[in-house]
Amino acid sequence: MCLVADWTFLTNHARAPLCIAHDPGVRLRDIAASLGITERSAHGIVADLAGAGYRVSESDIVEVAPRSRELIPFAVARAEAGERPVPAWLEVIPDKMRILVHALPARAQIDTLVQEQLITEYYSK
Repeated sequence: MCLVADWTFLTNHARAPLCIAHDPGVRLRDIAASLGITERSAHGIVADLAGAGYRVSESDIVEVAPRSRELIPFAVARAEAGERPVPAWLEVIPDKMRILVHALPARAQIDTLVQEQLITEYYSK
């Protein structure tokens, strides 16, 4: 589970992506527990982020702002760099806190356990 400090200057909309970045397979209930909000609120935040273009595209560059690099979640991510395998469609540059998206993966290339049927059922409610 992603551990986020109880007190912060960041809003929940800023803290939720930190949980997702820490564990891309994180569940909504775990995001909610980490942020101290309801699962319904976590769902709303994730939907807001997705609607605002939180998703990446091919050739995107995702980089942590220099002033944010010393925040605890990013410091932990930097310290753990190299411990997790990097998918072939991404390039990670840890010293610059940057990720290059070379391509979007096909479903067969995603090695994270995902049960699409459960996602479909959840969002169809």
